[in-house]
Amino acid sequence: MNKCHGCGTILQISDPNKEGYTKKIDNALCERCFRIKHYSDYKLVMKNNNDFIDILKNIGKTNSLVVLVVDLFNIPKMLDELDKYLNNRILLVLTKRDVLPLSIYDDNLLKYFDDCHLNIIDKVIISSTKNYHFDELISKIRKYQTSASVYVVGFTNAGKSTMINRLMADYTDYDSVITTSMLPSTTINTIDIKVDDTLTLIDTPGLLDDSSMMNIVDVSILKNIIPSKEIKPITYQIKDHQIIYIKDLLYVDCLNNNSLTFYVANTLDVERSFKEKNIDGLILHQVTTNDNEDIVINGLGFIKVVKKDTFKIYTLPNVDVYVRKALI
Repeated sequence: MNKCHGCGTILQISDPNKEGYTKKIDNALCERCFRIKHYSDYKLVMKNNNDFIDILKNIGKTNSLVVLVVDLFNIPKMLDELDKYLNNRILLVLTKRDVLPLSIYDDNLLKYFDDCHLNIIDKVIISSTKNYHFDELISKIRKYQTSASVYVVGFTNAGKSTMINRLMADYTDYDSVITTSMLPSTTINTIDIKVDDTLTLIDTPGLLDDSSMMNIVDVSILKNIIPSKEIKPITYQIKDHQIIYIKDLLYVDCLNNNSLTFYVANTLDVERSFKEKNIDGLILHQVTTNDNEDIVINGLGFIKVVKKDTFKIYTLPNVDVYVRKALI
């Protein structure tokens, strides 16, 4: 069976409405990947996590090194739950360093994951866009690999395929690239990339987070909520009852004196008001923080809160809102 070089799905020529369709069975790409690559024509493939979890369970039966890719801007709440399926040694790769402010020290970001319950043997921060720390990454992969096969896993939109494409460009003679897009489930089956005789990277489909805004909004909104360059944090000193909002996506009702810093894409307009705003279609979450914690709006960004406080957070239905220790 021929696999699509872009997303890993099995190629087929019988049904244009099913994944893997191509006009010629010996094409390198399925029609979907071809259109994403050449026309930025995104077509969502609906998947659930059952197939992906089966892949993780099979990886867990091996002694292979796992490269776990985590988006620093969208750290999964369920990260520790991967230990249900993976007993492997894990190299933690923190991606999209270029999105967080450069004033933050890398060492502080690395220390944030010291309490993670997974079997993490080492960590590295990278930026695929800036080609940052890729020599260190490939060096650590080779140092810790226990077999030729090294599995690359993570949640959707973490940057797995973009990272692999950068590794291919830097360290192999490959001409083809894995399909990347901002949509979830771009990679829909495993893809083997032979770096050399001693190393094969196996890209796996991203685990879906059903409570992320990225899996709920349409493409036009998705383009605005995913940062493409360094975020410029916006800080508000709250002295009276105020409303901080992002139209149609987020409404934060601030009741007490506090300092709030918003980390969201620069393409979003964060506004302040002293009057009530329209919250039709948004769902209430009542959130209490301690000193120096983040309120995470899953898939949209996070708010650093300086002092213990209680907030009314309104956002889209099915989007998770929760508190974590401050990242920054």
